[in-house]
Amino acid sequence: MADKKKKDEYRSIEWFGRPNRDSMMHRSWMKNQGLPHHLFDGRPVIGICNTWSEVTPCNAHFRDIAEYVKKGVYEMGGFPLEFPVMSLGEPVMRPTTMLFRNLVSMDVEESIRANPFDGIILLVGCDKTTPALMMGAASCDLPTLVISGGPMLNGKFRGEDIGSGTHVWKFTEMLKTGEMNMDDLYEAEVCMSRSAGHCMSMGTASTMASMVEALGMGLPSNAAIPAVDSRRYVLSHMAGRRIVEMVKENLKMSKIMTKEAFENAISKRRHRRFHERRRASARHGRAYGCEAHARRLGSPRQERAVPVESDAVWKISDGRFLLRRWLARDHQRAWFHAA
Repeated sequence: MADKKKKDEYRSIEWFGRPNRDSMMHRSWMKNQGLPHHLFDGRPVIGICNTWSEVTPCNAHFRDIAEYVKKGVYEMGGFPLEFPVMSLGEPVMRPTTMLFRNLVSMDVEESIRANPFDGIILLVGCDKTTPALMMGAASCDLPTLVISGGPMLNGKFRGEDIGSGTHVWKFTEMLKTGEMNMDDLYEAEVCMSRSAGHCMSMGTASTMASMVEALGMGLPSNAAIPAVDSRRYVLSHMAGRRIVEMVKENLKMSKIMTKEAFENAISKRRHRRFHERRRASARHGRAYGCEAHARRLGSPRQERAVPVESDAVWKISDGRFLLRRWLARDHQRAWFHAA
């Protein structure tokens, strides 16, 4: 059981709760946004770390998600403050967002350290935003919850279910062979990406979202609810409520992301049906991406390091990737959520 945190022990007191010049300045400038004085009465301040960007299409709906988080925070007597960090959009950035993962983690860490936050909500979606934000937040070790943006709706093209990753290669090859023309390709583009959200196929974004949930860093069903499903907003609302409780419980990331939690995130939990929601990253079949991010996430600071061996994915999972086969064969993420 986490130790209860007293109100006067909150970090934000140093910014807003002292009878001195600095606190007066902090409060005064914040009030130019129309914030009433009672919000500075010592209640938990929740930072909402937002990777919204129009050049990160997977995360383009995050402003709406942030508003639902704020509702939950306010209901529980907290004070939500949204802040931006660099966003990484794999569909647009060249040559790859992996070049910037560590840079974003530093952005997140320093933004948290330099501001009056007692707890953190991380809004993640496209591929590297998930490990980048978690790495930065883990270095600060505050109470933290992760909300994934959710997958797009399944693509539909001329009576066929299509995936946001696999069919890119198929259709461009069909264009080369003359089986499709450019008008066909343009039509397929809008049929493939027909709603907000990240890739609905079993790619890195879905794998990392599942890892978040299996680690215990996200609420149940965080990984699977489609981006445009109303239950995604309910989950965001409930996460806003929960993070305030976590601050009061002093439930930090280091108390959740234990060695056992990492093993659970990598391995398959033995449920009756292999397609139940709490899956493991290895069993999702994205072993290489999972391993690279899990190893780095396990060691944000040496004194709190959780060692993840380089071959842990293969040792724990025995190399069997059941769920990826199920998804790759006939289904996309919306089917997974409904299963």
